Formats: sequence, C-alpha cells, structure tokens
Amino acid sequence: MPADPGLADLTADGRLRRLELTVTRRLDGLLHGRYRGLLPGPGSETAGSREYRPGEDEVRRMDWAVTARTTVPHVREVDADRELTTWLLVDASPSMEYGTAELDKRELAVAAVAAVGFLTGGVGNRLGAQVLGPDGLRRFPPRSGRTHLFGLLRALLAAPRVGGHDGDEPAPTGPDLADGLAAVHRVALRRGLVVVVSDLLDGLPDDPRQAPSWEAPLRRLAARHQVLAVEVTDPRELELPDVGLVTLVDPETGRRREVWTGDRALRERYAAAATAQREQVRQALRRSGVAHLPLRTDRDWGADIVRHVHAQRRLAAAPARAARGGAA
Repeated sequence: MPADPGLADLTADGRLRRLELTVTRRLDGLLHGRYRGLLPGPGSETAGSREYRPGEDEVRRMDWAVTARTTVPHVREVDADRELTTWLLVDASPSMEYGTAELDKRELAVAAVAAVGFLTGGVGNRLGAQVLGPDGLRRFPPRSGRTHLFGLLRALLAAPRVGGHDGDEPAPTGPDLADGLAAVHRVALRRGLVVVVSDLLDGLPDDPRQAPSWEAPLRRLAARHQVLAVEVTDPRELELPDVGLVTLVDPETGRRREVWTGDRALRERYAAAATAQREQVRQALRRSGVAHLPLRTDRDWGADIVRHVHAQRRLAAAPARAARGGAA
C-alpha cells in the first residue's frame, strides 16, 4: 500500500485541501466558539479586566467597578469578535524556503495563515495580507469569506520559489521585515488584530544588546493593535548534525561556506549561537509587547496552535476570576 504523501509532495490544490482538513479537524473545538479570536482584543464580549495603559486604552472601556475596588485604574478586556479586521504580514523571503522536516518553513507559514484565517473567520470579519518577497510587497485587501481566504492560500502555495545564486553575484534585494511592518501600519487604520508570520531572522544585529531593525515598527503596531508574532523555525537552524563536510548557503546573500560537522566544538558553538539568537528574538518580542507563537517544522503545528489559543484564553479569563474572588 503506498505511503500517504506529505504536504510538500502534493499539488497546490491538494495541499490546500489537506490544510483545510487539518485545520478544521484539529481546531474544531476552538472553531465552535462563535466569533472567537486568537487573542483577547477589540470587540464586544467581556473577557476580564487589566490595568489601564495611558495613551493606549480608551477611557470609555474603563472598568469602574474593578477600579473602585482596587483603587487602580482598570479597563475591560473583550474578545476579538464582531467585525474584526485581521492583517497578516507573511514573510516569503528566501530564508523561508528552507526545511529539513516534513514541511519547509514556507509551507509551515502557509499552514499558520490557514489557521489564522479559520480562527478569525466570522460574520463581518475581514482578513487582509501583505506578503513580503524578494520582488516587493504584495497586498491582498481585507475581505471576508471562505473564497477570499482560499484565494490567499492558493496564491501563497503557488508563488514561484527563489532559485539559488552564486555568492559572487548580487543577491536579490527587496523590502525587509521592518518595511513590511511599516506597510501594515499604514493600511491597518482600524484597531484590530495583526499577525506576523516569519522566521524573524531579518534585521538581527550581531550585538545582542542592540535591538533588531523590526522592533521599533513592531512596537508601533502593538500600541494600536493586538499583535501575534508567529516565529517559524527548522531544527537544523538550532543545531548541526554530525554528517561530515557540508556546504552552508545563506539564502538571503548567497554566501557559501564549507563546514566540517564532525568537529564537536564547532557544533556546540553553533548551538550556543543559535540559542542566543532565538533568545534575542524572544526578548525583542517581549519588549514590543506582542504575543509569541513559536512553530517548528518538526513539530505538530496544529497542537502548538491549540495550546497557544488555550493559554491566551486562560490569561484573558484570569483577571475576571481574580475580580470575582476579590468581590466574594
């Protein structure tokens, strides 16, 4: 009996059908909650209270009962529900065309987009996207409905891959992640949800004490919107296997370097540097005040998304439980 083909082995339409089945089956329990979103955000369904943030929160959302009880200004939090506009920034740069597991990073990014589309879909809700590629930014205006979501997924799956190039030749250049975030900031005029799907490697300085180039525009987005950063990684980016002599190629610049992976000290240095790099990303996301969802090509991405949504809902419900306990 032939083996079941992996997602990467299917045609674009076949992969689309597989994604639909995976998302609807694995996230079915979450999809049953009407108008439920990925994060607590602007809407009308109360989801607890939190402390007031001057300059960010609207006074009309003040929770006067909790404020009076705690003597600290609080605002009501609500679920991202009615007429939510979600903007996606999808990284389709060359570094996303890498993978050593069942999916490559680009395939995993498309799976994340599918999950966001299904989880934020609802009556009146709209989904828009900015796709960041070597040739520039491609914009998909926000629209509602299944047809629009499937058109976006089909375009992402069918987009041509960037071929390799010699390190002596100039690498194809295009807008970076900071440019993509600035573009989303310009078009996302109404408060809503912004989801960034990327490996977040672009703009990382060699000095971990310096902020990535995308941190400032990400902070600006988080001041107005609920923001979720979906970090896509592959296990080989985190550690090198002992497989002898290999040629490493930087997909963004085309630079090549031969490495002897039999050197244990080199593998340890590589793993330590990779760990420091991912910690640099986590700290930047934390400083920016955005939610963080790490996905890996060798893990069950559906289970990781389910865990993230449940964790976010527990966090949203915690202030309400605390307030009820204080009132008892």
